[in-house]
Amino acid sequence: MTIPTEPIGSLPRSPELIAAIQAHENGRLSDSQLQALCDEAVLDTLRRFEATGSPVASDGEQRKTHNFADYCVHGLPNFAPDGFRLVFLDHYRVWPRLTAGPFRYANRADRHAAFAVRHTRLPVKQAVISPSALSLFYPAEPLPGYDREQFFEDLLAEHELEIAGCLAAGAHCVQVDFTEGRLACKLDPSGALLADFIRLNNLALSRFSDEERARIGIHTCPGGDRDSTHSADVDYAELLPSLFELKAGNFYVALAREPDRSRVLDLIRRHLRPGQRVFVGVIDVLDPRIETAEEVRDRVLEAAAYIPPAQLGTTDDCGFAPFCDDLSTSRDTAFAKIRARVEGTALAAAILSRRP
Repeated sequence: MTIPTEPIGSLPRSPELIAAIQAHENGRLSDSQLQALCDEAVLDTLRRFEATGSPVASDGEQRKTHNFADYCVHGLPNFAPDGFRLVFLDHYRVWPRLTAGPFRYANRADRHAAFAVRHTRLPVKQAVISPSALSLFYPAEPLPGYDREQFFEDLLAEHELEIAGCLAAGAHCVQVDFTEGRLACKLDPSGALLADFIRLNNLALSRFSDEERARIGIHTCPGGDRDSTHSADVDYAELLPSLFELKAGNFYVALAREPDRSRVLDLIRRHLRPGQRVFVGVIDVLDPRIETAEEVRDRVLEAAAYIPPAQLGTTDDCGFAPFCDDLSTSRDTAFAKIRARVEGTALAAAILSRRP
């Protein structure tokens, strides 16, 4: 028996790459110089993935030189820097605000997928941002000559092009980051905002075939930035029933840091549908301590008591550095944790394969 295991997305950038990104922002480094450094960081990331024994690699989002969400619009002239505030426990991040239509991507992740696929023997996973997160770019007041309906139409078209491009470039799978799912329950306890997010994301997923959706997954977590979260206080019971309504084949659910994992696993068991696979988080990316393979093994076996092994996978709770300036975790620590996940998952699979 094999239990699939995959990374989430972002990995820490080196201090040198972070300094280069800042120099580029300040006009002291050219586009081509920064691109060369990002390419080197991706190559190093892929080599490190191969060394861990991981069956799947990612580019670690090393070429996303801002963050996991607004990489697609960063630098465009029709955005202002004073949009939605994403509030963590001890700090906040600010989303850009659309100031005029039309909404278009400046950068698509399929370029990143194509580069990674060319430079590793491993299957490559590509992370992209969700339509629901992108919807937060539109301001509260309607934009003159560019209403919200037209914005959604353009947004869905751009998102579809990005995912289709990733699959065409040879990505093994595409992960849609939906960190705002749990946050929606906090921002609007009535559930209306979450319902809107689910509806919008399903409109996007409906544009793909069943075969394509089997290669598309949804990631949910309570956020993870500078060792802080934005919605860990939200009960998973408010999110999970709606989460599995999404028309995706795979779900990546942060779990390692949850205080009552068995309760969350029971919720997953009750709402997971046939044909869906859930990758449970077995690595706490906010904890500097490196898990042992045996700890991971035990977390996988715990999950297998609730989820059929044929529908089970493992992952990390979140990306290690969704924002490019996050230095809270080193690259060495991140890859040591990934190795523990890979080895612990294999230990659990071996035990489960011996069971009748």
